[in-house]
Order: sequence, then C-alpha cells, then structure tokens
Amino acid sequence: MNKKVKLLIASILGLSTLISCAPINQYTYVEGKINIVATTTMLGDLAKNIGGEDVSVSILMKPGVDPHSYNPKPSDARALAKADLVMINGLHLEAKMGDVLLSIDANKRFIASDGLEANNAVTILKNAEGQSDPHIWGDVNNWLIVATSFKEKMMAFDRLHASSYESRYNDYYHELLALEDYVVNRVNELSNDKKVLITAHDAFAYFGRAHGFSVHSIQGISTQSEASVKDIQDLANLVVDLNVKAIFVETSVPENTIRSVVEAVQARGRKLNIGGHLYSDSLGDDKSGGETYIKMCKHNVDTIVNALI
Repeated sequence: MNKKVKLLIASILGLSTLISCAPINQYTYVEGKINIVATTTMLGDLAKNIGGEDVSVSILMKPGVDPHSYNPKPSDARALAKADLVMINGLHLEAKMGDVLLSIDANKRFIASDGLEANNAVTILKNAEGQSDPHIWGDVNNWLIVATSFKEKMMAFDRLHASSYESRYNDYYHELLALEDYVVNRVNELSNDKKVLITAHDAFAYFGRAHGFSVHSIQGISTQSEASVKDIQDLANLVVDLNVKAIFVETSVPENTIRSVVEAVQARGRKLNIGGHLYSDSLGDDKSGGETYIKMCKHNVDTIVNALI
C-alpha cells in the first residue's frame, strides 16, 4: 500500500500516523501465507473455503455487526495496511469505510460485486432512489459467481498455489450447488400466496427475486435510514391486507421496529407472529447454527418456511 493510501486511512480514522496505532490482538500476520482481510463475515467464510491452508483470514466486522453503520477502528487501519489482499463487498455496504477501501491498490483488493456487475446474467437491484442493493449473498446463484471470481483472483494472485485454490473451489462450488437445491426444495413447500417476507430492513430482495417472494421491510437498503410511524402503520396495513402469518427480526438489527409492527397489527384485532431470527448482514458466531454461509442460508430458509407454511 503506498504512502498516500496510508495517510488517507490514518486521516479517516482520526490518527496522526499509522505507526502510532496500538498493538492489536484480533489480527495476526502469518509469514508464508497470503494474509487476507475481509470486511464481512460472509466474505471471510468464502476466503477460508477457497484459500484453505494457504491463507490467513482476518475479518473486520465480527458476527452480529451491522456493516451499514460500522465505524472503523484504529486496529482496522493496521490490518488493512498489513494485508496482502483485502476483500470488499462493494455497492456501498461498507458505507463508512468506502473511501479507505477503494483507495487500496487494485491489485490488492477483491470487490465481490464487481464479478456480478461484469456478468450479463445478473442485474444489480436498485431501490426507488437508484441506490444499488448490496445484499448480493441473499441469492446463492450470486454467491456462486462471487466464488468463481474470487477463485480466479487467487489463482492469479498466488500462482504457486493455483491448483490448490482451484481444487478447493471445485469442492465448494458443488457444496453451493447442493445448497441452492436445498433452498429451492424448501421454498417449494410454500404456496405462492404465502411467499410474503417481511423483515426489519430491506436485505432480502435478491432472495425474494430468486424464489418468488414479495419482500417488504420497515427500513430501506441501509439500516442508517430512519423508520417513521407511517412506515410502521403502512406495513401493519399490508400485513392485515395480505393475511401474513409471521414477520422476522434480524440478528444484526434491533428488534424494536418489528415489534412495533406486531403491536400495530394486534391493535387491528389480528394475530401476527415473530417467525424467528434471520441472518441478514452477518453470519452468526461459533456454534450459532449460522456460522458459515451454507449454515446461514439453511437456517434462514428453514426459519422462513417453517413460520409461513
């Protein structure tokens, strides 16, 4: 990373110099491996599956952290400066880190959304204001493309271990194909009239498009948007009109707005259940049942179908 980028990182994090950063424990640089820093848990999991023993992976945003509102720490600057490769979701998911991340040398960064935008078969979703939806991992077919792009990046970045990356990618690719079959089979248990998915913020549009769900939320694409009383009342009216059985909270978003919808529906004399917790912007912690991308997707679809069926 050049001096200009280092100074930019230091400036944005409010530091006078990178060298003055306090020692950090959560990031360890391992000699002899490709040291990868991933912004999100989903990207970190991808790196581990394809990188295997040839990489060391650190994740900036820990399980349960909301990437939309994540404030970078001084230790993040140290990790980014030391990294051999930085994995970024893109599409403004890492809202408060955007300038820093995009200033990293292009050869040393991987932007997951770039592979989708370059693929003519995938359309990036946008909201009414034209903002791109960054929640690309919601559709397993998108993640297959991201995995392919990352494998190609690693094979070019570390030619010495290219065959190992390709071998692990092939194994993981087939695991993702099996995951997509699992999701499709579970979704097919629902009749079309029950495919109404309501969550705290708009994180499931790609899932909805892939599987025929009508998706609604209180907040928009970013959790930084504010939910108004009118938003809650409008959503409560929709729940009543469509006879929705359950709505869902998210592990990385406070529950208060969803519970407000439940109360508003109950005030109209209707029953509405909270169908369970969904992983939206982060994987779960160890042994949560959602600690890997594959486990997260299975948990989410099981929770949705079991609550709506």
